[in-house]
Amino acid sequence: MVDILWLVFFCAVAIQLFYLVFIFGRLAFFYQKPPELPLEANPERVTVIVAARNEVENLKQLLPKLFKQDYKNLEILIVNDQSTDGTEDLLLDYAARYPSLRAVHVRYTPNHVTSKKYALTLGIKVASSDIMLLTDADCIPVSDRWVTRMTAPIRLDNKVFAIGHGSYRTLPGILNKLIQFETMLTALYYFSFGLWKSPFMGVGRNLCYRRSFFMEQKAFKGLWHILGGDDDLFVNKYANKKNTALVIHPESITLSSPKTDFSDFLVQKRRHFQAGKYYRLKDKLKLGIYSLTHLVYWFSAIILVAISTNWEPIALVLGFVLTRALLQYTIIRQAKIKLEGMGKVLWTMFFDVMYMIYFWVVGTKGYLSKTVKWK
Repeated sequence: MVDILWLVFFCAVAIQLFYLVFIFGRLAFFYQKPPELPLEANPERVTVIVAARNEVENLKQLLPKLFKQDYKNLEILIVNDQSTDGTEDLLLDYAARYPSLRAVHVRYTPNHVTSKKYALTLGIKVASSDIMLLTDADCIPVSDRWVTRMTAPIRLDNKVFAIGHGSYRTLPGILNKLIQFETMLTALYYFSFGLWKSPFMGVGRNLCYRRSFFMEQKAFKGLWHILGGDDDLFVNKYANKKNTALVIHPESITLSSPKTDFSDFLVQKRRHFQAGKYYRLKDKLKLGIYSLTHLVYWFSAIILVAISTNWEPIALVLGFVLTRALLQYTIIRQAKIKLEGMGKVLWTMFFDVMYMIYFWVVGTKGYLSKTVKWK
């Protein structure tokens, strides 16, 4: 029995190290910064689309940042989804001062569709350009070159999708550190696999695609009944190695306001996990193998230490735990530098364990849930 447990432990360690070095290491160690973008006298028109419901305070922060973008041919389109907090008045006021701003007001949502997808679809249909750059109302571009960076693969390289990184503000507290850890781990997943020519998801906080492609696919056909998935499931369904690019540059990221209450955070994550069950089978396997061996790795390590009667096996287990922890720290730090230009990640070891517990408890509940909400 003990021999089998050791075999399980070594297999789990081997798979974990394989993911860390050969998959996540693709972003952390081997990605090379691309050359600078060329200057364009007459760039293709771009529409930034934001679906917002009762986000008036966030829009007051976001809109000035969008107006300051250095892109010369830009439309900013806010889809006001049945807001009751003064959003409509704010948009009327701003539209009188900024000709690049347009607003679409959603008065109701049909029964057979989910509200955010409906709002986004209306916005995309009336957009004046073919390049759609999506973000959320609580996000802020960190640079005035965000539009230029995020749309470059579509404008210059004829891609359909451009996938960017969405980070979160750093705040005090354990919840924020968990959010920071999970955000970087998720980014490692989709950027690393994307760099290996196997893209499978993006985040709606920072996502760009062609309007013409969206309309050819009949918008969110096959996804209307799912609450989430306006971002990751749409990418999962249609992205491939030929039509998708990863945008990796500190100027291309957005910064979002994280949840500060555990209950709000859990509702949000249940929605994300629920969408995950609709991924393609091969993408479920990519994530599932890492998550399962992560669980097996920690449980078998704990059991082996608990049942050992001398120091040699304990030292062996702890040696592997320390090796993996140092490797994971290095990879997450290097990935964070590539994506955000900074690399403070000293909390990885503790939150690796905490994330495992959270993932299997909340993830299972979200995967099985049918009653989550957008707002």
